[in-house]
Amino acid sequence: MTLGAFIDLGVDPNRLSDALCSCLPKVEFDIRSSWVKRSGISACRVIVEASDKIPRNYAQIRGLIEESLLPGRVKTASLEMFGRVARAEAAIHACPVDKVHFHELGGVDAIVDMVGAAICVDFLGIDRLFASKIPLGSGMVECSHGMIPVPAPATMAILTGVPVYGGVIEGEAVTPTGAAIVTTLAGEFGAVPDMIVEKTGYGAGQRDGGPNPNLLRIILGHEAVGKNVSMVMVETTIDDMNPELFGYLGERLFENGAADVTLIPAYMKKGRPGTLVQALCPDAVREKIVYTILSESSSIGVRFYPVMRTVLDRVAVTLKTPHGPIMAKAVKTPDGRVRISPEYASCRKTAESRHLPLPVVYQAALAAAEDQDMTKIR
Repeated sequence: MTLGAFIDLGVDPNRLSDALCSCLPKVEFDIRSSWVKRSGISACRVIVEASDKIPRNYAQIRGLIEESLLPGRVKTASLEMFGRVARAEAAIHACPVDKVHFHELGGVDAIVDMVGAAICVDFLGIDRLFASKIPLGSGMVECSHGMIPVPAPATMAILTGVPVYGGVIEGEAVTPTGAAIVTTLAGEFGAVPDMIVEKTGYGAGQRDGGPNPNLLRIILGHEAVGKNVSMVMVETTIDDMNPELFGYLGERLFENGAADVTLIPAYMKKGRPGTLVQALCPDAVREKIVYTILSESSSIGVRFYPVMRTVLDRVAVTLKTPHGPIMAKAVKTPDGRVRISPEYASCRKTAESRHLPLPVVYQAALAAAEDQDMTKIR
């Protein structure tokens, strides 16, 4: 189901099969994919066929992965998946990890499932994975040891420390293979994170019918630009204050926690010109901002209301210029570029100490920004 969802997202099954041959060089196997419907939803169903039915132990599987030509990232994830299963089985059956004999999980299909999932993540260039809480299912299931309760003991051992939930699903809702894949690849469990959705893939299981569609869904996307922050706008209009005092009012508002202060020309009653003073601030400092406006201006009242703002991620950087270090801020733009802006105060301090025109220092900082290493900022 995992491979089906990844193929539905765009992974080429032929390319996947070629990559897996590196891990199974002497084994003939075939990955067949087809589109089916589950509860009316189109999904990709993957079937792995292989003549090799030899069960392998953990040491043998580890050797296959380590000797393969797969990328290091894929090897690491694959070894961790099988390692989780081996440690769980070793604890359940009271035997050394290397001697754990995989029955259902030692065949070609399980190797294709787990190693293939790691390959798909690498193919799609996925950096972070999140998962919902894991459903456990109910009832009994038959394995090589006989009938065992659902969820299987190995599944429960692998899911230690992971949020799960019960429910009315009959049968296995998650297998040891699925548990190993999701606990290895996913870094967090819970609600869908803030993201811009690019595509959704559905992988279908063999079972059809029942109250719930037998599907695995993977949502592919990228992080939303910036972060949304709740703020409060405090504002007032003034038409009877000495203009010289507005500068000091702005300074005091910033000192008391305002994130932004704006002065806007306004026409007030009887056609008098005035000034709209706006101070954007967190709600935690709203009272301080209100007090500052009422005590440092001629205003006799203010209004405030909640607003949301989106803030781009920013990083403080130091630019190396011929005139000395200049502080700047780097922000990642919505299209993925990094924009660097020299700090005015830092440029001014350097210009005054070096007896240079401010534009000369500013241009030197911009030139240094062109050579700045962007890798750490991205």
